[in-house]
Amino acid sequence: MPRGDSSLNMLIVAAVLALGVGYYVPQTLSSKPSDYAKAEAEVRPSAPATSAWAASAPGRVEPLGGEIHIASSTPGRIAEVLVGINDRVAAGELLVRLDDEEAIARVQSAAAEAAVRKHDRDASNAVGKLAQDRRSAEDGVASAERQLQQQREELDRLLRASRGGAASQADRDKAREAMGKAKDRLEQSRASLRKALAAEGLPAPTRVEVALTAARSELSAAEAALERTRIRAAAAGSVLQINAKIGEIAVPSPENWLVATGDLASLRVRAEFEDRDFARVRVGQSAIVRSDAFPGRDFEGKVGVLAQALGPSKLAQRGPRKPSDVDVLEVLVDLAGQTPLLPGMRVDVFIRPDLTGASSPPPQRASARN
Repeated sequence: MPRGDSSLNMLIVAAVLALGVGYYVPQTLSSKPSDYAKAEAEVRPSAPATSAWAASAPGRVEPLGGEIHIASSTPGRIAEVLVGINDRVAAGELLVRLDDEEAIARVQSAAAEAAVRKHDRDASNAVGKLAQDRRSAEDGVASAERQLQQQREELDRLLRASRGGAASQADRDKAREAMGKAKDRLEQSRASLRKALAAEGLPAPTRVEVALTAARSELSAAEAALERTRIRAAAAGSVLQINAKIGEIAVPSPENWLVATGDLASLRVRAEFEDRDFARVRVGQSAIVRSDAFPGRDFEGKVGVLAQALGPSKLAQRGPRKPSDVDVLEVLVDLAGQTPLLPGMRVDVFIRPDLTGASSPPPQRASARN
């Protein structure tokens, strides 16, 4: 065969192959995305419908009355920690004691001075019945204050003894009852003193009476300084956390709290909704709470409190890594019944639509800002 015919045949074959590739390859590639999309549609689960929720937001679980962080009001070395984690405490119960040797010495000195001044006053005669009534009322207040201080110290002693098993719950309850009666007597004595001081025609106090009043004031100030070395529970509840250690220096600062307490009888969630969702949330709306710790479980709740103003987020710290920080609406959701959730847990809150209110398109789920 001539060489020219062979070359011509090869060119024709190459042209036919090029045309075939140019036709079939684009058709095949164009059909792939639809096949892949079909396969993914069969595997991917359907997204949950957002129409079931009016709004959603991240939140954090806390005791119903909030978590109370108790700090020291005066600097001092921690001498004693009287409670442990999960202990039940009553309002006013001693939690931590600071070094109090200097404060006790001042109380003893002031008490001795007040006793001397009282002796001097009693040695002088009162001028008239009104002056005598004032003296009696002042003595009644001073006596009631000393009794209350003694009852408080007795209760503190029993609380220390109970940790070693040397005091029973009945002893502590009896001491609390006695302290309550001492508080009532003090209020009655102060009312009598106010009445005596308001009497018309009351003569001015004498020098010895003024000196006694000043000494008693010094004693009250010394006892108040001694009381500041006692860190007490602000309300009844359970001890959640303890940051106090014997030998450390307590600093009067909200950030350097010593004990955290809270009432675990019921829980609530403090949620933070974006400003675009605040019109969809109302007091009394039903809500559910979900936690990653309990997958597949829904905890029922109800909106209890709505903040009246937007504020900075408390669930996420602000800083240079968060250039788009926005203010949020704080919402408190009361949880129904007993739940296994613990204070401090991060959860997601979903608000059901308010069927009685104005309808609005449901938002997408709000992501937690970590």
